[in-house]
Amino acid sequence: MRVMKFRLITLIGDIVILAISFLIATSFKPSGVKGYLPTHYIFFAGLSLIWIIVSLMNGKMHRGRIVNYTTLFTRVLTSNIVALAIIALFMYSIREYSYSRTVVLGTSVIATLLELMFGIPYIAYKKATIQEYQNYAEYTATRKKSEKELVDKINGNGNGNGHVIEEEINPRVIKAIEGEAGSEMAHAIMQIAGTRLNKKTAVVSTTTIFNITNLPEEKYDYIINLHRFNDIIKLNYFLDEVNFKLPYKGYFLGCVETKDQRKRRLLKKYPPVLNYVYYVFDFIIKRVLPKIKFTKKLYYLLTHDSNKVLSRAEALGRLARAGFMISQESFAGNYLCIEAIKSGDPIQMNGINYGPIIALPRVGKHGEMIKVYKLRTMHPYSEYIQDYIYNQYDLQDGGKFNDDFRITSWGSVCRKIWLDELPMLINLLKGNMKLVGVRPLSRQYFELYDPDLQERRIKYKPGLIPPFYADLPSDLVEIQESEKRYLDAFDRNSFLTDFRYFWKSVWNIMFRNARSR
Repeated sequence: MRVMKFRLITLIGDIVILAISFLIATSFKPSGVKGYLPTHYIFFAGLSLIWIIVSLMNGKMHRGRIVNYTTLFTRVLTSNIVALAIIALFMYSIREYSYSRTVVLGTSVIATLLELMFGIPYIAYKKATIQEYQNYAEYTATRKKSEKELVDKINGNGNGNGHVIEEEINPRVIKAIEGEAGSEMAHAIMQIAGTRLNKKTAVVSTTTIFNITNLPEEKYDYIINLHRFNDIIKLNYFLDEVNFKLPYKGYFLGCVETKDQRKRRLLKKYPPVLNYVYYVFDFIIKRVLPKIKFTKKLYYLLTHDSNKVLSRAEALGRLARAGFMISQESFAGNYLCIEAIKSGDPIQMNGINYGPIIALPRVGKHGEMIKVYKLRTMHPYSEYIQDYIYNQYDLQDGGKFNDDFRITSWGSVCRKIWLDELPMLINLLKGNMKLVGVRPLSRQYFELYDPDLQERRIKYKPGLIPPFYADLPSDLVEIQESEKRYLDAFDRNSFLTDFRYFWKSVWNIMFRNARSR
């Protein structure tokens, strides 16, 4: 009862805030409230309905969802922006232009400001009374792990060899590394590579393919490039050339300044306030311009493809695409060092681009691979390290990967409020998916299923809303049992089954916080 009471109070409060905001927005118009109320009451009713639905789906009205200032601003801003976008899109689609833009936009902006104005003191009050009782175990279990924690979890920030016998390492190699990158980097590389640093090791510090091309083929078992990936021109071609110079199971070691390391460096470099202003401009130039077709040339003109921003996931993914298997990761100073083993030839890109919408290959009806459209929520090249993620982090409750660092910050928000699923409506219109049905799976994930369920699944179209959201299974075994129950029921009565699963899923999504993670 306490949870429902809280939701009801929040719901009533939000409606009151919307009503006050509407009255304030209309009062700025010459005709005033009396002039706009008869013509805009339908707009207000529609906005209120969409506002409440989006708020419920995003957890803005759920007890325990807004626990600090970050979650307050995140849930309020994302919910309200999405609600405004939906109402604006609906008005545009029906060609309804009679409503005042001042009233429409003003109501939403004022309501957002009022929610934040009431929310900030509320958070301050809750912090003063309950923050003392939050134990460290709960904090570490719920917060997002840092890159260093994730890397340390994999291999202890090194290969775990412990004491390295320096007498067995080629001193020429160590001297070359120290002279170019310093003793800290040399020590880190010794811990990673160990006795593999021998006479068949080539050490370079270059940003151009030319210096790699000049190396003799298959003479070296280990190639080390001390220059960071961020400055290498045409990085993919560079890594392809490294692959060609190494024998099968030869080693390559490179370093990268990850986007998280870059952010910390920039914020530390400049004084408060100014540092975030600089970071915003850096974000636009380095991360937005290269992603937009019409601004790519401007980006390359300004940067010459140097000092590019790379996430940890993208750096690992580019290596995997170039025919390498990730062996180790280790932080050394301001860089992440990555050791990789040649496991095959580079995978050709064939015109792949990393725009906002991605077409994912999924197993469809009759076992045919279909394109499932979604908003991109992962870093570029993340698809190439699927096996690496599975081997290192395994699956969590719900069938997702534990600590999946491939998901971007905004991608995580999109998944919580279902924006990433919207392009799947294209599949619904094309007819290769239906509204309710088993989840469309990647080939790699499909192979984890029992053979009998694999054969049965491909007899049906996959669905936008899987039975997962109705049954809320916690692991792969329970997911398979959930899908079997759905298919059994579907065979008996397809319409009633989909109808029941649809509304049960909607209930769980709105009131039990069932989410794609």
